Amino acid sequence: MKRVVVTGLGMINSLGLDKESAFAAIVEGKCGIKEIGAFDTEKHSVKIAGEITDFDPTSVMDAKEVKKADRFIQLGLKAAAEAMEDAKLPENVDRDRFGVASASGIGGLINIEKNSIICATRGPKRISPFFIPSSLVNMLGGFVSIYQELRGPNLSSVTACAAGTHAIGEAAKSIMVGTADKMLVIGAEAAICAAGVGGFAAMKALSTRNDDPQHASRPFDAERDGFVMGEGAAALVLETYEDAVARGATIYGELIGFGESGDANHITTPTMDGPLRAMKMAYSMAGEPKVDYVNAHGTSTPINDKNETAALKELFGGKENCPPVSSIKGQVGHCLGAAGAIEAVVSLMAMRESILPPTINYTTPDENCDLDYIPNEARKAEINVVMSNSFGFGGTNGVVIFKKV
Repeated sequence: MKRVVVTGLGMINSLGLDKESAFAAIVEGKCGIKEIGAFDTEKHSVKIAGEITDFDPTSVMDAKEVKKADRFIQLGLKAAAEAMEDAKLPENVDRDRFGVASASGIGGLINIEKNSIICATRGPKRISPFFIPSSLVNMLGGFVSIYQELRGPNLSSVTACAAGTHAIGEAAKSIMVGTADKMLVIGAEAAICAAGVGGFAAMKALSTRNDDPQHASRPFDAERDGFVMGEGAAALVLETYEDAVARGATIYGELIGFGESGDANHITTPTMDGPLRAMKMAYSMAGEPKVDYVNAHGTSTPINDKNETAALKELFGGKENCPPVSSIKGQVGHCLGAAGAIEAVVSLMAMRESILPPTINYTTPDENCDLDYIPNEARKAEINVVMSNSFGFGGTNGVVIFKKV
């Protein structure tokens, strides 16, 4: 099968509106989690999130088009535009053979909430005609394909917090089997609204450290008490190795392994076995290389962090053989369906810059989480192979492995 490489990256999250500024802030150990400004949190038990506060959708869309797209689509368009520009594609690229693989865990929840309120208070005739098309998850790929004029496969992954990683795998498969020459992957999420935060809070999944938002998300730390919601998007341009070399493209990395699995256990409680099987699949496909860095799912929830640590030790044959591990969710929050795409971009940039992103807010060791989590400060290191993990509700798991070319 054809070799698949990454030649363009884009990213937006609570720490930056582009990949370079966001990555620099992550390396510096900054935190984008703060009090929510998008809605009135007075009646909410959770009042903090990794919210993007300075994004102007008219920077990527015509003003009259903004109302037709939910916020997650707007963020996705921003990341997609950056990735396409970064890839420096030739004018004559075959757009019939250039597809899109989009991802979101929830989709247009902000518009769903808004129009549900309108229906209940003002009647169904006042619902926006743009409500349905602005809320569908696959409309992220629809909008991106239109804006970027991409007429190849148009795919969509809706697999909770593993969606972004699964979209990378789906895009790679399209190239490997020959249904496309190039694919643009976009993961985007914007669910910071009253229903979104309230819903996750009702499950007791979120941190309630409202008085200290900068230290609320603390992956692998003994005092972790839940994740913090984030919003954002990331995009990756994938193409064949041969095409990238022929046109002299910058290659961020080659996708050498991806794994997928299901827990078949519980709708929200993760297992160790499911994630481990996805890791083993990706690791085997990659040829069992020496992995230099793992960007963990690392949600800052008691069960995930313990299980992921145990799975990594099982995969690599013990604590002493595990590579350095970190989670950026302490800095940008958990961006749900966009997390896998964002973390893949961060992993590739870490490999490019030879620096290991830190796990911030790691102050109190947990006996069940005893790996090298790159605590609090980034670390220079030679990185040739990176692994990125994503696990979602419903017991759906995705893992990708990239190597330096």
